Amino acid sequence: MTKQNLQPTYDANFASSQPMSGVENDEIDLRELFSVIWQGKWLIIAITFIFAVGSVLFAINQPNIYKSEALLAPADSEQGGGGLAALAGQFGGLASMAGINLGGGGGVDKTQMAIEVMKSRQFTSNFIQKHNILPDLIAAKKWNIADNTISYDGELYNNVDKTWLRIVKAPFRPEPSMQEAYKVFSKIITINAAKDTGMVTVSVEHLSPAVAHQWVNWLVQDINKEMKDRDVAEATRSTTFLKSQIEQTNIADIRSILYKLIEEQAKTIMFAEVRDEYVFKTIDPALIPEEKSKPKRALICVLGTMLGGMLGVMLVLIRYFVKKES
Repeated sequence: MTKQNLQPTYDANFASSQPMSGVENDEIDLRELFSVIWQGKWLIIAITFIFAVGSVLFAINQPNIYKSEALLAPADSEQGGGGLAALAGQFGGLASMAGINLGGGGGVDKTQMAIEVMKSRQFTSNFIQKHNILPDLIAAKKWNIADNTISYDGELYNNVDKTWLRIVKAPFRPEPSMQEAYKVFSKIITINAAKDTGMVTVSVEHLSPAVAHQWVNWLVQDINKEMKDRDVAEATRSTTFLKSQIEQTNIADIRSILYKLIEEQAKTIMFAEVRDEYVFKTIDPALIPEEKSKPKRALICVLGTMLGGMLGVMLVLIRYFVKKES
């Protein structure tokens, strides 16, 4: 018997009929895509040009926004804290027996509390109403550099009659509410505290550099006064309560504690009355900015042009593949 040749044979025709490798297919696809893009180059150029012109017009029509900022440092808390801590260590046991809390814990940081108060709705509403800045906040349209005045949107506010002309649906009214004002104000104010140094930066953005500068100064003054008034009111209430407790006890040690507590509250009131920079000391005061902070017109033009180019390429490719499938 003869042995059959079982070795596989190579069929050149069969090999040539097999599909091309993935790399070669990818190369063909890329060439096809580049060819499609090149054929639709005029559409891409037209769309890019339209977006470029539109972005330039948009950037030109955007008003300049100026930012004024102040650098603040937390004021030293010389009142209350050290004295109460000493009393807590000396008379803590007796005070507990009498039901008096001398406050051994750290409590809330006064600087952080002041920052949160500045961001609160109540403080913002009081600030807007106190300084009557609602028209400058909501209806300001343009800053006139020649006479340093603000032009208002005639569809929103009549500066001559001091009346609001907005057309809104209920429950909104022509005059913006404090909730609306708070939303707008919270977008133009920035309060940042540095974790490493503890320094606080307060900044305001507005069409008018003079307005931005004025609002930063008012914010610093008002927050110092607000925190001062809170501490004075609390110290006054505490003093009244402690005096009533003295009248109700005959224990000498307890009365000694109460008298020392009254002394600490008197120090708090005195400290507040003689110091205007109660919570924040101004390290670098706000200035009237000479250069705008935004808009970045060159960036707007570049991004608009790039968006137009990408949209043009997408439209050319989509049009090609739609025709190919049909």
